[in-house]
Amino acid sequence: MGMCLPCLGGAADDVIATPDQETRRRQLAEAAEKRQKETTYRGIKNPEAVERKRKKQEEVEKQTVTTSASGGGGLKWQVG
Repeated sequence: MGMCLPCLGGAADDVIATPDQETRRRQLAEAAEKRQKETTYRGIKNPEAVERKRKKQEEVEKQTVTTSASGGGGLKWQVG
C-alpha cells in the first residue's frame, strides 16, 4: 500500500513554501503589467517605434492647436 499522506514518508520536503503577501502582490502586479503590454502591442513588431511615432504625432497636434489658438496665420473673412 502506498503512502498518500504528506505527513508520512518524508513528503513534507516536497512542499513549496508560498511567498509573503507583499511579494505575491508585487509579482501579480508585474504579471498584470506584462499582460497589458502584450495585449496593447499585439501584432506590432517594433512597439518602441510605434510609441515614438505616437508621441511625435501628439507633439505636432499640440503645436497646431497652440498656433491656431493664438490667432496667427488663419484665414480672415471680409464682407463687402
